[in-house]
Amino acid sequence: MKNPYKLARRAADELREASGVERYDIAIVLGSGWREGALALGTPTSRVAMASLSGFVAPTVEGHGGEILSLTVADRRVALVDGRVHLYEGNSAAQVVHAVRTVVAAGATRVVLTNAAGGIVPDWNPGRVVVIRDHINLTATSPLEGAAPPKGYGPRFVDLTDLYSARLRALVHTAVPDLSDGVYCGFRGPHYETPAEIAMARTMGAHLAGMSTVLEAIAARHLGAEVLGLSLVSNHASGVTPGHLDHQGVLEAGQNAAASLGALLTRIIPVL
Repeated sequence: MKNPYKLARRAADELREASGVERYDIAIVLGSGWREGALALGTPTSRVAMASLSGFVAPTVEGHGGEILSLTVADRRVALVDGRVHLYEGNSAAQVVHAVRTVVAAGATRVVLTNAAGGIVPDWNPGRVVVIRDHINLTATSPLEGAAPPKGYGPRFVDLTDLYSARLRALVHTAVPDLSDGVYCGFRGPHYETPAEIAMARTMGAHLAGMSTVLEAIAARHLGAEVLGLSLVSNHASGVTPGHLDHQGVLEAGQNAAASLGALLTRIIPVL
């Protein structure tokens, strides 16, 4: 990706043509377990295979599809990105954030990043949804590494003070007052964290641990979009409670919470 911004603009043009949507308002990136809930938002007006768009790589993780679905929610044109890719699949940071750059180039000014995460707070049980108020990036990379952004884009030195929009978080808390806030710690993966690493993250102020989201948030903010992060606690993080971790359990937590996730999204998206 010599010029990932140009590639994203090309993919955005292809997406608009294939979907028939001239301009999106909101994009939602679906993390593990969120797909079933997101489909409660309504019937998609189009489904575009990511493989048909320039620059996209296929996801290899169970629970991640390979489509961008378009639908309208309360007069807002929404793109559901069902096909997140990760660093641990062998992708570069630019490939990881390509979908986000594409939907922003297609008009989305608000980006909702969802994920399944390990809960570091002992009484945050699986099924709970937490609004991300900040993150700790332990992936050892950034989507802004390398050549400086081309003319017409902001500098690589992006201010992340309000990375997870305080305005959007306030709207969400007004619509759904019982949601908690938390700090998400992004690890590279694909292995789950050790108990010592979770203890470190807790000491650093983290409440959630996962393997996505942080790079996408940075890329979206760099492009001027407002970012909202939502974590589904799919399990207790390593060492928080006895037991072992596995990806199937993460998927099952999402399936079990599908109805509540759908109800949550139908309350949140109209207010954004």
